[in-house]
Amino acid sequence: MSERSDDFLFDQVTINVQAGDGGNGAVSFRREAYVPHGGPNGGSGGRGGDVWLRVDRGLNTLLPFRRKKHFKAGRGKHGSGKDQNGAYGKDEIIRVPPGTVVRDADTGELLADLVTPDQELLVAEGGRGGRGNAAFASSTNRAPHFSEKGETGQARRLYLELKLIADIGIIGKPNAGKSTFLASVTAARPKIADYPFTTLIPNLGVADIDERSVVLADIPGLIEGAHAGAGLGDRFLKHIERTRVLIHLLDGAAEDPLADFQAINAELAQYNPALARKEQIVGFNKMDLPDAQEHFENFVRNVRRNVPDVRHDVPDIRRDVPDARHSIPDLEVIPISAATGEGVRELLHGALAILDALPPEEKIVETETMPVFRPTPDEEQFTVEREGKAEGVSIFRVRGVKVERVAQMTNWDQDEGVRRTHRVLQAMGVNDALRAAGIQEGDFVRIGDVEVEWGEGSL
Repeated sequence: MSERSDDFLFDQVTINVQAGDGGNGAVSFRREAYVPHGGPNGGSGGRGGDVWLRVDRGLNTLLPFRRKKHFKAGRGKHGSGKDQNGAYGKDEIIRVPPGTVVRDADTGELLADLVTPDQELLVAEGGRGGRGNAAFASSTNRAPHFSEKGETGQARRLYLELKLIADIGIIGKPNAGKSTFLASVTAARPKIADYPFTTLIPNLGVADIDERSVVLADIPGLIEGAHAGAGLGDRFLKHIERTRVLIHLLDGAAEDPLADFQAINAELAQYNPALARKEQIVGFNKMDLPDAQEHFENFVRNVRRNVPDVRHDVPDIRRDVPDARHSIPDLEVIPISAATGEGVRELLHGALAILDALPPEEKIVETETMPVFRPTPDEEQFTVEREGKAEGVSIFRVRGVKVERVAQMTNWDQDEGVRRTHRVLQAMGVNDALRAAGIQEGDFVRIGDVEVEWGEGSL
């Protein structure tokens, strides 16, 4: 999963997350007056911090990740004497906008579709703290001189993709006046200028209409070939998928508004037929200009015979003089001027009426790839394989959840701890499996990041 350019890093990014390592356990013994042989009191290490994604309704792009792509939770504190356990590491909270689809960057597996404000997803678990020597005291070993190291926190790469969530999407060709329209009906302040592709990032705004709030999304201008990626069109089209109603703004002063209308709808249909079936209302913009006034009448006369190839079963347009509206079931056309405000509220009310007439919204679910059910792996399972030879010495690799954890958390500088690990691996059957695989004295065994020389009693 690749990104085309950091310049347009607003809706897709790959980040690296690292949960905190667990703290090390301590080796300590009571040292008090009149207690010459005090028992073990080494505390255990604290658990490492987790990494979470949390939906923040105040965000609407992934642009903050341009500056930071690596996130790490806090490490657990080490245990200490007097049975003092280490504190837990601090969790890392990564805030993402609503509509963020989360995948494992290495496997492509869908992890979650985050759409609800304050929704959280655990993406990397902190390592467990190593046990101090007090935890190993038993009737047969009253003074253990070993402890565990903290477990390494989980690390992974995540691919985040944003699909904006809005009630109404504003679509049209570049310079159709979408940003001007959004600014006129909401508190949004998008960058606006009189040239194509002013907007390269979708803008969100909230319009207050009749004591209710409606979220609008200004989708950057689409051009011919957008469905295939022209002008970053495929990046923009996906943001339309989660809007319920479309306001299709036309530049009335353009050379052929009807052809523009056809072209945009054709791009919707070619990218995803479901987009072309979304409810639309047309805003015929720039009616403050003479050319737009002349083109409007021509658009009204000719839209029916030209539209069926991209929108089906469109009946005649009838003019409603009092409201200055031209409507057809399935398609309503309202002349407006986003610059002067003429017809803007009427267009917004028309879109709202369509929105209210739609059936209740189904729960938003990413359907492109659904999570794959995987049963929890048996931590006791392991595999042994010969990796090769180096200078006449064979190298064997042991893989498994528990066996790798045991090796990683063992303090190999503590003889008593190494002997305990040998007993654990022996009980798991690892040593027998290595012998069956043909391991010889002096060969090396790799378990996770640990490499040790094989010898009876060395594991």
